[in-house]
Amino acid sequence: MILGIETSCDDTSAALVSRDGEIHSSVVASQGLLHARYGGVVPEVASRRHLEVMGAVIDDALERADAGLDDVRTVAVTARPGLIGALLVGLSTAKALAAARGLPLVPVDHLHGHVVASTLGAGPIEPPYLCLVASGGHTFVARVDDPRRYATLGRTLDDAAGEAFDKGARLLGLPYPGGPEIDRLARAGDPRAFDFPRSLPGDGLDFSFSGLKTALLYRLRDMGEEAAARRADLAASYQRAIVEALAARVGQALDRKGLSRLALGGGVAANGALRARIADLCDEHGVELWIPPAELCTDNAAMIAGAARFLEPIPYPGYLDLDAAARAPVAA
Repeated sequence: MILGIETSCDDTSAALVSRDGEIHSSVVASQGLLHARYGGVVPEVASRRHLEVMGAVIDDALERADAGLDDVRTVAVTARPGLIGALLVGLSTAKALAAARGLPLVPVDHLHGHVVASTLGAGPIEPPYLCLVASGGHTFVARVDDPRRYATLGRTLDDAAGEAFDKGARLLGLPYPGGPEIDRLARAGDPRAFDFPRSLPGDGLDFSFSGLKTALLYRLRDMGEEAAARRADLAASYQRAIVEALAARVGQALDRKGLSRLALGGGVAANGALRARIADLCDEHGVELWIPPAELCTDNAAMIAGAARFLEPIPYPGYLDLDAAARAPVAA
């Protein structure tokens, strides 16, 4: 089995995945409540918490899989992108475990994990397919012809979709993390009550969400005290603008590339409105849709181990000088 380790942001995760994509265990220790008081992730706090719980999370993953370290044949770990301190905790742990047992190690790009998350479990997606990844730090559309790599067709030019959700929630006075809070509040609101802009820059497939956040700020300022009574309508309309912008680009990508399969990935893929809109879009285009369960949309080690199945492992001791990187390469 492959032992996956993921610590790119504020979730400490470990998982055991077999070579055929079966998930034997997936454990995530969330730091959401720890960072809620600050209204966002504090990198140093996240790193220290990873250090405190990493061992227990790995032990838990092994126990749930009814396995021991003797059953592990490969160690996979997120090496980029993410918070550098948090990444180094996971990478150091993975290198130590692998080196102590002479095992090979696979450094994995966190975004690659999201792209191939739908290849896990029963009925996995098969290339070629289109993938929309929307998370707190990244939003892009990619084409996958080979699970070992992907080609980015369009990406956000500023804020990611998840960042837009979190910033919008903060403006509306909602707690962190903002995405689930807006999704929850929006169910009681009218998504057509307010007309927020959908920015689709250029002739390509890029995204832009910074103007939407500014539009919400100005609308709240203009409404004054009335805004508190209309929060559900504001949340629903704001969410609709984000969802429609994502769906518009996906629809364009499907038309241009002619692919018959689509996968979603990233934390925003857990949003109920996005799931419903993309499902309708796929019906309109006659496209099959794969959406991972919510626990595989947010950050998790199962997708990291899953991506490692398609990558070349580094034999011991070649990975001992391996370093983490805060940013993904410009071209994926």
